[in-house]
Amino acid sequence: MSRCLQIAIDGPAASGKTTVARLVAERLGVLYLDTGAMYRALAYAALRTQTDLDNENALVRLCAQHRIRVALDRDAPLGFRIYAGDRELSQSDLEAPEVTAVVSTIAAHPRVREAMVAEQRRIADRGPVVMAGRDIGTVVLPEAQVKIFLTASVRARVERRRAQLEQAGIDVSGHDLAEEIEERDRLDESRASSPLRKADDAVVVDSSSLSVEEVVERTLGAVREAQGDRV
Repeated sequence: MSRCLQIAIDGPAASGKTTVARLVAERLGVLYLDTGAMYRALAYAALRTQTDLDNENALVRLCAQHRIRVALDRDAPLGFRIYAGDRELSQSDLEAPEVTAVVSTIAAHPRVREAMVAEQRRIADRGPVVMAGRDIGTVVLPEAQVKIFLTASVRARVERRRAQLEQAGIDVSGHDLAEEIEERDRLDESRASSPLRKADDAVVVDSSSLSVEEVVERTLGAVREAQGDRV
């Protein structure tokens, strides 16, 4: 397999992209990164330091002082380790309701995204990678050989998100989750910097009625096609 293989999996909140991306990376034996975790890590740091979430300059300073860095580790619970400064963050840190409530606000700042994208590209330069996020195929890795835009109905996404949170020990109502997901969709799609949108050459997969394995197989099929059936 070529070391330059890049697979971009984008989609709205709770569409299943991180689960699919991690499984695809495991099948291919390549690195995996959920870029959304980087924005969540900064959101966690901002809340912990009481940084003004609307102050872009303050957030950029925070990003420099508490650098968001990723150590690629397939054996870690997340599939990688993520740090805000010297503090390693757990899944429950990243998935806390207060973090989820503000992450789209933080991700909307252009200079914050610029810093994150630079780090994400440095990771991709290390070798073959599967990246999941909201702007991978359009901004972070626009030359990726495989681009998947994964979507699902709000109902399906609520069910998946609730199951994910329960695994992290977080209890939240379905009604609150639906409102949260719809609001995040609105913010992600309307932000001025790198809004959520499908890349022109992305394969759209609606996973509402598909199993995780079916989505993984469709993604691997796209990889095989891009690689000339060498996968």
